[in-house]
Amino acid sequence: MISLLRRIRKTLIESGSTSRYLLYAIGEILLVMIGILLALQVNNWNESQPIQHKLIFN
Repeated sequence: MISLLRRIRKTLIESGSTSRYLLYAIGEILLVMIGILLALQVNNWNESQPIQHKLIFN
């Protein structure tokens, strides 16, 4: 996946199309942000599981 993104970025830089490169950069930033938010959501869900388990069974 990383090699594919590098290849796309290299072709966009070499072609000289600044607007397409900026669009690509924004898309890549959004993908990273979505990944971070997803990881935080999973982490919060994992931390809340023992708390909910204690509340239900105590």
